[in-house]
Amino acid sequence: MTTSGFPESGACDQSRSKIETPCLPSASIWAKTCSPLSSTFGIRRGFVVNAKNQAYDIPFARVGQDVTIWPLAKIVSPEVISICDSVIIDDFVFLMGGRTTTIGSFVHIAAFASLVGGGHLVIEDFCGISGGCRVYTGDDNYLGGSLVGPAVPPEYRKAIRSFVTIKKHVIIGANSVVLPGVTVGEGVAIGANSLVKTDCEPWSIYVGSPARRIRARPRDEILHLEQQLRRTCYDSEGRYIPANRRT
Repeated sequence: MTTSGFPESGACDQSRSKIETPCLPSASIWAKTCSPLSSTFGIRRGFVVNAKNQAYDIPFARVGQDVTIWPLAKIVSPEVISICDSVIIDDFVFLMGGRTTTIGSFVHIAAFASLVGGGHLVIEDFCGISGGCRVYTGDDNYLGGSLVGPAVPPEYRKAIRSFVTIKKHVIIGANSVVLPGVTVGEGVAIGANSLVKTDCEPWSIYVGSPARRIRARPRDEILHLEQQLRRTCYDSEGRYIPANRRT
């Protein structure tokens, strides 16, 4: 808890294991026409799409309130994954829990992103992982002396299990790659198609392959807006207020 009465970044109620308040109803949609709405949900003529939010059906270590996980997202090892409040995980995301995975509040992981590698992953509050991003918390040894790939028995491999830490207010542009052992500092923006192989300085903009810092990213207005939002979304004791209960 901060002195302002709001939770620390990335903090969620540790006593809460599952909240039975899914924010999307269970429904099957029969697409009779290819309307703009149908295209938005990936629906084609003659197909049935289950629009059920699966966030509260998966046995996560913890899951908060106002969490939406679209039905075509693939979650592996959910028992080591903790998710805070107000999180959206799109269809076609591949999320592997690895050793541990912690996702903060107000996080969006866009379609076709994959977060894999078998290591430790932390994504703090107010982060966005754009479409097609790859975040690797582990890898094989490419330098020789072992076989590679998950089809090979472990005793013939030298797999590396590492970590990725993504601090709050980070936005990672489309199709970017983050390699193991990287900490992306608070407030960093990473341009599309970038390769992040080393730590990123807080409140900076990075682009390229390998990613390089091009300039500072303004922080004061972003942090001011965060505090405004927290006053709306949390009560005086720092408890998250679900969207349907806010005045």
